[in-house]
Amino acid sequence: MADKDENEKTIAEDLVVTKYKMAGEIVNRVLVKVLEKCEAGASVKEICIFGDDLLLEETGKVFKREKELKKGIAFPTCVSVNNCICHYSPLRSQADYVIKEDDVVKVDLGAHVDGFIAVVAHTKIIGASADKKVTGRKADAMLAAHYAAQAALKLLKPGNEAYSITNAVQSVCDDFKCKPVEGMLSHQLKQFKIDGEKTIIQNPTEAQKKEHEKHEFAVHEVYAMDVLVSTGEGVGKEADTKVSVYKKTDETYQLKLKASRMFYSEVCHKYGTMPFNLRNFEEETKAKMGVGECVKYKLIEPFQVLYEKPSEIVVHFKFTVLLMPNKPHKITGLDFIPDLYQSEHSVSNQEMKTLLCCPTTNPKSAKKKKKKTNKTADDDKNEEVNDVANRVNDVKI
Repeated sequence: MADKDENEKTIAEDLVVTKYKMAGEIVNRVLVKVLEKCEAGASVKEICIFGDDLLLEETGKVFKREKELKKGIAFPTCVSVNNCICHYSPLRSQADYVIKEDDVVKVDLGAHVDGFIAVVAHTKIIGASADKKVTGRKADAMLAAHYAAQAALKLLKPGNEAYSITNAVQSVCDDFKCKPVEGMLSHQLKQFKIDGEKTIIQNPTEAQKKEHEKHEFAVHEVYAMDVLVSTGEGVGKEADTKVSVYKKTDETYQLKLKASRMFYSEVCHKYGTMPFNLRNFEEETKAKMGVGECVKYKLIEPFQVLYEKPSEIVVHFKFTVLLMPNKPHKITGLDFIPDLYQSEHSVSNQEMKTLLCCPTTNPKSAKKKKKKTNKTADDDKNEEVNDVANRVNDVKI
């Protein structure tokens, strides 16, 4: 294990940073296109298929000469609506959902270049505009999730402890009378590994607090920061929706059924350790036959489709952050327009208000930059890439 850690490729290497940023740019472009498709009357199934096809098309354009370099989908397109918390991406054989006006639509997807993963999630309320602002509990949840995500971004830097983010997300949600979805984890990202050892938990139960390891963030680590906020109790439950997204584990077992062996072999060859959707197999029926035994013996693990109570809604934002030596670099995520949402509530915790008003850039590094008279091309490039990350939204007082 020690040797493996020593040989691990990290963002200390410029080429690794480039690959992460490539994946991030692809993910952001695809997210914009997928969100454009999310409108009243649209089929969720067709949007998910469109998203996956676009992720494959876009990743196929990079490093064409390096035939051995793996790239593609790091997380299949999921479109979870209203009280559906996550992982809804129906198979061709499953029932569809048609998006309606005023629906709360969460899009979640990811790509990788050479195993370096960029993931993102964004929430859109169908029909919201400057002329038709969102009010009530939907506005509460959107603003709670947005400001909680902003607080998380500002705390996600080397030397800080993971529970500082857990507590900040909880504090912001409390102000908007909302709940972070219980037990949801944000993971450290590593090459070909979407669920690294270090995690950030939100709204943990007492049992989860005891089990969850405390840790500090360190330079050259990468994180997928997930913020999921509910207007209800924040407890996700499985319903009748069948799982479609899975991921290979490190477990081993000698499978008995031929269909299972063929399915598992295809998973290893085509997807490796990356999450995948059964819908993307040429023969969906055979894939459904093979996955059962693989899950039973824990060779494959499911991403359960979770739901809040039908009367509640859930909002989801996710972004990928590189913990660089000078400052954190947020490489995925879209702009959010707080003015579209009118809530009776606001961030009232003084500590959170102060945090949210602070620039993302470390003041010390900003001073150092001012002293430098000659900016390099890399500086300009980094500033451009991080424009979204460094934009500070006004906090409602």
